[in-house]
Amino acid sequence: MNNPLLYYQQHLETYKTKADKLYKRMTSLGVFRVMVFIATGFGVYLSFNYWQIAVLILVVGIGVFVFLLLKYTDVKAEHNFNQALVKINEEEIKIASGDFHHRSEGLQFQNPNHFYSLDIDLFGRGSFFQFINRTTIKEGTQKLTDSFLANTTDAIVFRQGAIKELCSKPKWRQHYSATSSLVEVKTLAKDIINWLDNYKPFLPKMMGWLPLAFTLITLVLIGLAMFSLITADSIGYWLLVGLGISGTYLKKVNSLASNTDKLKDTFRQYASLLKHIENENFTSELLKQKQQQIQSDDKKASTIFKDLSKSLDALDNRNNLISAIFGNGLFLSDLRNSYHIEQWIKKHANKVADWFEVVSFFDAYNSLGGFAFNHPEFVFPKISTNKMVIKAEELGHPLLNKNKRVDSDLLIENEQFFIVTGANMAGKSTFLRTVSLHIVMANVGLPVCAKSSQYSPVKLITSMRTSDSLTDDSSYFFSELTRLKHIVDAIAKEPYFIVLDEILKGTNSTDKAIGSRKFVEKLVASNATGIIATHDLSLCEIEKELDDVKNYYFDAKIINDELYFDYTLKQGICQNMNASFLLKKMEIV
Repeated sequence: MNNPLLYYQQHLETYKTKADKLYKRMTSLGVFRVMVFIATGFGVYLSFNYWQIAVLILVVGIGVFVFLLLKYTDVKAEHNFNQALVKINEEEIKIASGDFHHRSEGLQFQNPNHFYSLDIDLFGRGSFFQFINRTTIKEGTQKLTDSFLANTTDAIVFRQGAIKELCSKPKWRQHYSATSSLVEVKTLAKDIINWLDNYKPFLPKMMGWLPLAFTLITLVLIGLAMFSLITADSIGYWLLVGLGISGTYLKKVNSLASNTDKLKDTFRQYASLLKHIENENFTSELLKQKQQQIQSDDKKASTIFKDLSKSLDALDNRNNLISAIFGNGLFLSDLRNSYHIEQWIKKHANKVADWFEVVSFFDAYNSLGGFAFNHPEFVFPKISTNKMVIKAEELGHPLLNKNKRVDSDLLIENEQFFIVTGANMAGKSTFLRTVSLHIVMANVGLPVCAKSSQYSPVKLITSMRTSDSLTDDSSYFFSELTRLKHIVDAIAKEPYFIVLDEILKGTNSTDKAIGSRKFVEKLVASNATGIIATHDLSLCEIEKELDDVKNYYFDAKIINDELYFDYTLKQGICQNMNASFLLKKMEIV
């Protein structure tokens, strides 16, 4: 569909209607349950003197009640699922209108020592992360963040293929996210993997058959007691034997139950998500690889997870006093369930990390596929290895309103360096972030905000926002020098696209001009590629001396005593500055 907003509006109404119908069914089933309960009680009361009829009414009543309860549970689950889909589509409509600043900002992922994470509005309020993130689990959020910060140029075409395919599957993506959002998981996947890897079984092999043998003996004793071949006391003594055997392992079973209780919701969620992945037909190489990663020789990963969930639920029944006493005393239920869990861990623990990784991958890539779906006008860069690093037509910032955004054509070749000048607020910094985001998005495999783009993959490194640090006892100027040293060391090892914004701001104008010139000359001598924005027009003189340096500017004009910006990238040097005009206009001077 070429109109994502229309898709969300239509599906919002569809899921709302379905949720409303399911809610009415839930209400009806609830009323029926109450009626059956009352009717059963009343029927038993009336036929109390005829116990055979009373028992029949009770059995039928309980059967119908349980049936209605199970039906109610299924309908409730379906209702909650549709409600989750309603919320997803409502949120997409809000975000499309520009209302996304209430979402997670991802500030915890900012790192001033990273190549670019602090400089290009990747995280924070109004950031790219806040705009694109649709992950539902912490591991998926981390996987998405890692893809933004990876700064890698390999396998871009494979990632593009995966994102394109997920872009074409909006229904599958929404169902996956809705399923994931319905379970609140409190235990991180890495903690579960660590616990599984370090778990030491405590039950001997005989527990594989002892609970079954004990159960058979219990059933025989109950049968003998019913025919009065033994006294009921014999069952009581047998109960004490069972409790004694169970008590031998009570402390360790309690520890196992305490740990597995934290895992139940996570395994239930992952089983559902793995089933979604297994049942979908993928064609892109990367998605097929991930799907194959969760395939097992005998069972599907989702079935294996579901088997463990059943054992965990069964062990959880020990919290019921009656079940704990009679279940353990007559059937050794704790030992049977604990043994099944330990055998599962022994057989499958080494695969859990792979399964978790695949679920996290799809959670992250759902956000990427959703971004591509939401921006059908964006283009996937054509990956090349020629001399042009970026050749983009109508390149714009992906977060700016497309009706107000001013786009620019850009052609920058390998080992070229652009010096961009311009008045305050003319668009220099926005342009730097636009180019930087093009590189990051292209490397991730995302479509970029452009009419067309040809891209030769390159890693990005920036110096745009530097701050002093009282805790590290470092001045602003020293922090900036440290950052520039980091850039010089990095490009000595491998090529980077360098983006700089007004370097050496922490020193006087003369010293700044001399230092900036020498630094740019060093970068050019190192065959670096990149862009620097500056107010220092003297820096533009380098173009006359070095063929690889090109001057560009953003203009500002005063028309009818008003400042006017066209935000258009032009070749040459800016001649109009606006600081004095603004000081006067705002009556500061």
